[in-house]
Amino acid sequence: MRIFDARNISMMMDLYELTMANGYFLQESTTTKVAFDVFYRKNPDQGGFSVFAGLEQIVEYLEGMHFTEEDIEYLRSLNMFHSEFLEYLKDFRFTGDVYAFPEGTIMYPNEPIITVVAPLVEAQIIETEILAQVNHQSMIATKARRIVKAADGRPVSDFGARRAHNNDAAIYGARAAFIGGVSGTATVSAGQYFDIPVGGTMAHSWVMFYKDELTAFRKFADIYPDNCILLVDTYDVLRSGMPNAIQVFQEMKDKGIVSKNYGIRIDSGDLGYLTQQARQMLDEAGFTDARIVISNSLDEFTIMSILRQGGQVSSFGVGERLITSKSEPVFGAVYKLCAVEVDGVMDPRIKISETAAKITNPGLKDVYRIYDETGHAIADLIAKKDEVVDLSEPFRFVDPERPWKNRSFKDCTARKLQQMILKNGKRVKVLPSTREIAEYVREQLANEIWQTEQRFENPHLHYLDMTPDYYEMKMSMLYD
Repeated sequence: MRIFDARNISMMMDLYELTMANGYFLQESTTTKVAFDVFYRKNPDQGGFSVFAGLEQIVEYLEGMHFTEEDIEYLRSLNMFHSEFLEYLKDFRFTGDVYAFPEGTIMYPNEPIITVVAPLVEAQIIETEILAQVNHQSMIATKARRIVKAADGRPVSDFGARRAHNNDAAIYGARAAFIGGVSGTATVSAGQYFDIPVGGTMAHSWVMFYKDELTAFRKFADIYPDNCILLVDTYDVLRSGMPNAIQVFQEMKDKGIVSKNYGIRIDSGDLGYLTQQARQMLDEAGFTDARIVISNSLDEFTIMSILRQGGQVSSFGVGERLITSKSEPVFGAVYKLCAVEVDGVMDPRIKISETAAKITNPGLKDVYRIYDETGHAIADLIAKKDEVVDLSEPFRFVDPERPWKNRSFKDCTARKLQQMILKNGKRVKVLPSTREIAEYVREQLANEIWQTEQRFENPHLHYLDMTPDYYEMKMSMLYD
């Protein structure tokens, strides 16, 4: 479902994209095809992988891209653009091809997760929105995956909307968090738009509104007996909140009310100690199935610490440190030219830098995920576009970090990662639902990605290798 259908975000671009486009137009270069790759250079939080998210919004943006009369008049007012270029923009539509990894793919640095092949002006002016979506949603999805792993099978819910950087960040952040593995969100609009389970408990204001805590709990239980999670830390968790919650649970039991979901939430204090004490009090009162939910500035590290201390937690509500990816809030994906059409052939281009990490991988290319005989991914492989990669026999590859070593894949299979999503500006592939994307993430991490890559500290390095032909082509451009 599209968000904010009435809002045209085609002008979501850096000014220099338009000044370059204007220059290309004046040089009659609008029809020359080029290729740009989207990739990133390092995983957040020194992790072993990242989660690709945001593709659906990119596709919707490209399909609907156009410039209104108001847009054209604003650009005219800047006195920077030729009148014929502004006339060209009036009829603008994206007509290029887009190749991409399936959304939710576990991805690694320096491989092209999206490739755009389009006329020069079209490819140039879409950069900002593509990167905004990839950088934001991939960052949140990757952070969510870490938090879910730390929770060790306990549900995690997104509680972050009020601390998100704006409405879009809250809604798309909730989508990305669900792709990353959270079980639901408190953000109602995200639930509506993306079919994400929504849930919540109560606020401290509910408790404070009534004359006393016990009355507040009783009122809530009367209205929501099947979702009776009582917030017990408004005044004093152990001396007030817990005794009053237990009294209300007993009253419900005496009335014959069997709640489908009941328990307590703690939002402050020493969560490890308080959850242990709360669990003991609930169990002694006979409410062994009552849930304990905790929140309050949680992330993967605080969650692991609480659980290691013996914290008794049924589920987690995670807000600000998830929705802002507080520990590392910049993902760093980039959009780089990799090929230009010359006499009908896509000619490779390379960016060379004094910083080795900023040297790009040139040309149109395919990316394969290589699996061993157990079905685990052992490497990704970059090949020239449409180069034959036959793993029926041992296949020699080049490790670009150690090119002097002679290596080959044996008893392996390969899966091509990039798929055509748009052809001539039209969608040619049905995109999966948000739930399907989330399940795809879960399946990869459960069955394909080594646990050693998933650990938080010193994760195993996933190799990005090259075919000999591709490696030699890149080297020839470096030393030409």
